[in-house]
Amino acid sequence: MSNRAIIQSDNAPQAIGTYSQAVKVGSTVYLSGQIPLVPATMTLVEGDFSAQVVQVFENLSAVCEAAGGSLQQIVKLNIYLTDLSHFATVNEIMARYFQQPYPARAAIGVAQLPKDAAVEMDGVLVTA
Repeated sequence: MSNRAIIQSDNAPQAIGTYSQAVKVGSTVYLSGQIPLVPATMTLVEGDFSAQVVQVFENLSAVCEAAGGSLQQIVKLNIYLTDLSHFATVNEIMARYFQQPYPARAAIGVAQLPKDAAVEMDGVLVTA
């Protein structure tokens, strides 16, 4: 595929498996899941659930910027939570990072996430 580009940012956690942080095809960017890893240490951010959500949005933002876009250009966001009772907190923090029109979104309850994170997010971004 000649119009495919691998997106990589040093300001987001490095891939911990066989995947890329994001792949850009034309003007569409497919963002891999981000958990609340601090890029410099590759360890989970310290603090409560809110701190984890903020770190995930910061990680996603760094990858969006490396792709030539921003969080505002995400058209689809998937949120994975190990405890769906935290969804109100996600909404509150998401309002700090996004303005209307908001992206399409799914919230999915899962049994476990990598590194025992409480939240993971992935999405699709359109840069043009």
